[in-house]
Amino acid sequence: MSTIALNLTPDERQARVKARRTLTYLLLFAIVMFFAGLTSAYVVSMSSGYWVRIALPTAFYVSTAFILLSTLTVQMALTSARKGVQGRVAPLLVATLVLGLGFTWSQVKGWSQLVEKGNYAVGGILRNSGEYGRDYTISRQGVQLEMVDGRFYLPEDTRRMNPLNAELEEQKNTASSYLYTLTFAHMAHLFFGLLALVVMLVTALRGGYAAGQEVGLWSGTVYWHFLTGLWIYLLLFLLVVH
Repeated sequence: MSTIALNLTPDERQARVKARRTLTYLLLFAIVMFFAGLTSAYVVSMSSGYWVRIALPTAFYVSTAFILLSTLTVQMALTSARKGVQGRVAPLLVATLVLGLGFTWSQVKGWSQLVEKGNYAVGGILRNSGEYGRDYTISRQGVQLEMVDGRFYLPEDTRRMNPLNAELEEQKNTASSYLYTLTFAHMAHLFFGLLALVVMLVTALRGGYAAGQEVGLWSGTVYWHFLTGLWIYLLLFLLVVH
């Protein structure tokens, strides 16, 4: 691959770099539109019927630390390649890959913590087994319900005459479904990022990232930075909205 690149004229090399950059930006734009659609549907779903506000699992915060560190190491790998210090590229990509796997592990741990509290990808609202008020709350059209002796009431029902449990039995936990959908979708895109890291690592070990020939490393680095930013956005979205 390096030999082919060396045989290209400067204009041909520049054209290939420009095409690679354009494809990278188009891919990121498509992913942005996909998640914009998901989060918009999420907000619309909140405005009608019952909604469960679920406390995010602690493992999701651990995963945030992993991915923030990984975006630093992959950037250091790109910087090293641009400076012609090829010996540092592969070790830094290994560190990024390990941190990416740490992110994956903590995401799986987070889903496990959700299941432990009764939050499933598909399930009813009353399957939640966490502590009401701390692990979750339930709202109807934006009004948070009050729980007394295992029964749910609207705040204005001060005499506790109309428990809503029978009605809640029929309700699906849409909030939990959206939570899994958003995090699963991000994890699916991160899987391709991990594959890209493996490819970049193999290329680095073969000495394929000489100064001025690192467009492939640039593309993978930008994609990984994007995944990091996307996760931070989803985390903040879930913290503020969910």
